[in-house]
Amino acid sequence: MHYDLIVIGSGPAGEKGAAQAAYFGKKVALIEREPFPGGAAANTGTLPSKTLRETALYLSGFQKRELYGLGFDLNKRIDAAGFLSHFHHVRSQERTRIDSNMERHGVTTYRGLGSFIDANALQVESAGAPPVALTASNILIATGTHPHRQADYPWSDPRLFDSDTILNLGELPDTMLVIGGGVIGSEYACIFAALGIKVTLVDGRNRLLGFLDTEVSDALQRSMVAMGIDLILGDAVESMASGKHLDVIFKTKGPASYQAILCASGRQGNTSGLGLQNAGIPEDKRGLLKVNEHYQTNVPNIYAAGDIIGFPALASTSMEQGRIAMCHAFDLKYKTGIARILPLGIYTIPECSCAGETEESLRAKGVSYVIGRAAYSHNTRGFIIGDHEGFLKLLFHAKDMSLLGVHCIGEQATDLVHTGLAALLLGQGANFFISTCFNYPTLSEMYKYAAYDALGRFQRGEICSSPEVVQH
Repeated sequence: MHYDLIVIGSGPAGEKGAAQAAYFGKKVALIEREPFPGGAAANTGTLPSKTLRETALYLSGFQKRELYGLGFDLNKRIDAAGFLSHFHHVRSQERTRIDSNMERHGVTTYRGLGSFIDANALQVESAGAPPVALTASNILIATGTHPHRQADYPWSDPRLFDSDTILNLGELPDTMLVIGGGVIGSEYACIFAALGIKVTLVDGRNRLLGFLDTEVSDALQRSMVAMGIDLILGDAVESMASGKHLDVIFKTKGPASYQAILCASGRQGNTSGLGLQNAGIPEDKRGLLKVNEHYQTNVPNIYAAGDIIGFPALASTSMEQGRIAMCHAFDLKYKTGIARILPLGIYTIPECSCAGETEESLRAKGVSYVIGRAAYSHNTRGFIIGDHEGFLKLLFHAKDMSLLGVHCIGEQATDLVHTGLAALLLGQGANFFISTCFNYPTLSEMYKYAAYDALGRFQRGEICSSPEVVQH
């Protein structure tokens, strides 16, 4: 059977890439090895962790803990079944949505393992059925990633989890170690701490989420410590063994024991069984694929998008990558490139989000800038939701007060960032926020007051600049 496009994988990049091509009348086939669609985003990653975050906040009362006159028992026992039930419901709905979307666009779905015969042909193997041979003018690889497993860890112990198997948690432990302070580890550490579990997080770096603005990263670390999370930074697990509990030895801190351990120390590309060598496509040591600005691999008719190509490995960017790849493949003149500035959203407690430049990147480029800040504690909506620690931070160019970066931490930060993102894409500056009338009471009002704060600093000559201007 011949198609205009074959997509391997039905996660965000695969689903949106398939739909984009089909929308413009292309004959599309989608291969999915699992019995259900959605990839890690719907089944083990993005959607599950965000759903569990909301469930933890709701069941524990954590989010309402400081509202005046209201008391919540944060130590009440919540069972694992109750904790996971809403996630199972949401996941089921998302799977149905994806299947319906493919059907609505006329995409033919094949269940089984797809592997390359050559650069234009694949075969699909599924249990109990003969292999099916497919050919296509273009192919999109969107197979995603899976958790990396340290070889010398006792993975046969049911108390040791990765970010996939944590969704099969049978009961909530009293103590948990999270190995890895990246996005996944930080998010899950906050989720379980909100449920009253004593969480320890270890990471070999001296700072969590180093791609964030330092002020935001530092604020997140303080919030996590305030939640009761024990942060062990600049250290690592040297060994792990099963016993009455899971026993670990840290390289610096020494021995410790935990009732459960979540390992979130990196991910590997899903390339096993794909037969990439038959198509002439190399992969790196992590199983990731290299692409150009159009998401083409070294073989021009074969594209790759989503987590399989590495950073930023977010569902939002993966969707856009899949769409843009297919617009290029079929010369659709619809989307010619991904947005020049992309937002990042981290669903820790509290949320963190950013877009554009950081202070660190501006100093490295030798750009003089002005900071404007606004605090949740000085915002009426902040009073209402009981968030006293969050803040919005804007970075403006010292020359013309154009916006260069937006950074926020606090509840609803991943929504709040979009006002700043739009201003960045439109080339707006401080006057844009000052002249805008925002609904009251809203967190978005903070943009106006952060802009006023920046203008005040500018008038007082409080301009930040790097002592070492980088020459270009």
